[in-house]
Amino acid sequence: MKNTETTDVKKDKAVLVGVSLKENDDQQINEFLNELEFLVYTSGCNVVKRFTQKLTKPLPGTYIGSGKLKEIAEFVRQNEITLIVFDDELSPSQQRNLEKELRCDVQDRTSLILTIFAQRARTSHAKAQVELARYQYMLPRLKRMWTHLERQRGGTGTRSGSGELQIESDKRIVLEKISKLKNELNAIDKQMLTQRKNRDQLVRVALVGYTNVGKSTLMNMLSKSEVFAENKLFATLDTTVRKVVIGNLPFLLSDTVGFIRKLPTHLIESFKSTLDEVREADLLLHVVDISHPTFEEQINVVNETLKDLKALDKPTILIFNKIDAYRFTEKDPFDLSEKTKENVSIEELRETWMGKLNNDCIFISATKKDNIEPLREILYKKIKQLHLEIYPHKLLY
Repeated sequence: MKNTETTDVKKDKAVLVGVSLKENDDQQINEFLNELEFLVYTSGCNVVKRFTQKLTKPLPGTYIGSGKLKEIAEFVRQNEITLIVFDDELSPSQQRNLEKELRCDVQDRTSLILTIFAQRARTSHAKAQVELARYQYMLPRLKRMWTHLERQRGGTGTRSGSGELQIESDKRIVLEKISKLKNELNAIDKQMLTQRKNRDQLVRVALVGYTNVGKSTLMNMLSKSEVFAENKLFATLDTTVRKVVIGNLPFLLSDTVGFIRKLPTHLIESFKSTLDEVREADLLLHVVDISHPTFEEQINVVNETLKDLKALDKPTILIFNKIDAYRFTEKDPFDLSEKTKENVSIEELRETWMGKLNNDCIFISATKKDNIEPLREILYKKIKQLHLEIYPHKLLY
């Protein structure tokens, strides 16, 4: 995708490609592609077609089979498609082969997420984090990304011509940029660590959750501030910390970057300092979009990421948000077929999850402000308990 202004990017027409492996059913692939389409929309492009193929395993050369490749190439040619996005990460050679066959820009899920992060980074800190991740992703793909590297053999017919030297030169430049960015981010990390240590002795609470579940909206409502919130993925990249008071009890509340399925490893590493707010929090508020059809899978994705961050065992309150948007189909009493998740009411979900989590969960609507006072009461009790455990000699206000 061209790195142009949003008005130009919106003109791009995109095609999605998903592969159904043994462990995936058709419904799951469709849900994966729904999320990928939302990512493409967030990046500023329009999706006009989806292609799927069932395979036992991806093909090493082109990821998809030759028949499906021809079908996509014909559609691209007839409809002036400028971008093709694969739901899985492609190897550098697969990306090169696909672009050669399809004759248009090919991105994978990782590349698309990196593009979105680059578009949405606002502060110098976030920009440096994203730039580091992009260079790390770019490094094995140098042969594809620089057009002047097509002359790999040089002009002498040997393998040591000027083209070969050029790719080595570009590789060295990228490695130097990676090293410089790491040094910059290490310096910023030290500053942020000092800032965290210098904060008042207050309980620290972090909002976590899948992207676009309403964390920033909840942050605004609890802290009475104006944190940027938008119905797009990754609206928040920079951590925002606010001092919040409930009753007579102050605490620090931080809003963090949203998680997502297959979040690129480079990004997790680059956003280390941002995610330190999660690692060092005393309490996690795990926000879930209860209206999303795969909210349980999203919970698992967040828990896996928290596990990677060594933060899964922290005290956690599960906040089911967007109850106003939850829809279900009531089952006909004469229908003896097994009930599906589409037939489960919000009341049944409430009883199930509250019983499962010993009442450490609550169902709310941040936009409609439903059940906000009960949420404040739960937060007050939990934070008061943590304050007495962590700072036993410090009087409450």
